[in-house]
Amino acid sequence: MKFLDLAKVYIRSGGGGGGCVSFRREKYIEYGGPNGGDGGRGGDVWAEAVDGLNTLIDFRYQQHFFAKNGQAGMGSQRTGADGDDIVLRVPVGTEILDEDQETVIADLTELGQRVLLAKGGNGGWGNLHFKSSTNRAPRRANPGQEGVERTLWLRLKLIADVGLLGLPNAGKSTFLAATSNARPKVADYPFTTLVPNLGVVGVDEVEFVVADIPGLIAGASEGRGLGDLFLGHVERSAVLLHLIDGTAEDVAGDYSAIIGELEAYGGGLADKPRVTVLNKIDALDEDERAQKAKTLEKASGGPVLLMSGASHEGTTDVLRELRRSIDADRLRARKAEEVEEPWQP
Repeated sequence: MKFLDLAKVYIRSGGGGGGCVSFRREKYIEYGGPNGGDGGRGGDVWAEAVDGLNTLIDFRYQQHFFAKNGQAGMGSQRTGADGDDIVLRVPVGTEILDEDQETVIADLTELGQRVLLAKGGNGGWGNLHFKSSTNRAPRRANPGQEGVERTLWLRLKLIADVGLLGLPNAGKSTFLAATSNARPKVADYPFTTLVPNLGVVGVDEVEFVVADIPGLIAGASEGRGLGDLFLGHVERSAVLLHLIDGTAEDVAGDYSAIIGELEAYGGGLADKPRVTVLNKIDALDEDERAQKAKTLEKASGGPVLLMSGASHEGTTDVLRELRRSIDADRLRARKAEEVEEPWQP
């Protein structure tokens, strides 16, 4: 299945059916009168977050979604049938944007969440509605209301507990493959990962989701490399795991390059909790480990963990630190939601 995180769709709700002009005409009935029915409602266009999807590739092959029109009214006071609704089934974490790609209409972050994108038109009144004491035989009916036509953008932001960051070949895919059942492409050349990958990681009988995105390079915010197109997939993460290649000459410079791109991207991404890890320590001796860890601690201003995704050395400690950071973040969010209301009699 190909990965697609941005799609353009064209939607249109159904138009309402027109009202009917009809009169009752039956044998042996002296006085008839109007009996035209109303038109049916047009169908609505909805978006719903469903389970089992992590890409918008379905919208590459179908971009137009038109709901059914309502049926026109008929004689004998028969109301026309309503038009069928149409539902856009999208992955959890999908943002729905207006045509300008800036105005957020809805953000579907929970399973089963639905939002109305275009309301169907109301059906027109038949001539029965216009009957009065002074107008016993009205010959008018209302047309149905037209549907709403819109152009929208769907943007997917994967929902994960941990987001992996680092330069190309920092060992992000190797770490994901070593700690989960995910099988991302791993090779000894840069930009092996071209699309985000998700993996479920477990430690101490607790599971959480890790998102691996393509590597960043200096100038990604200006379009260099693959750019920062995939950084949106780690915006919802509780904590960022920043991996630095221990075999690099300038580990402090590599760290600063990623932090600079996060600050240029904005959105508070640079302020998220981070766990900094010196990776590929299996290729370093004890003196090199200590020296580069000390250099990295000075650059990051915080503790640095040592790990090797290839040999699994230190991976458990990293996972436990991520779990602690995730729990702390969720606890802060829970306390912010549990605001006690003042007591009222």
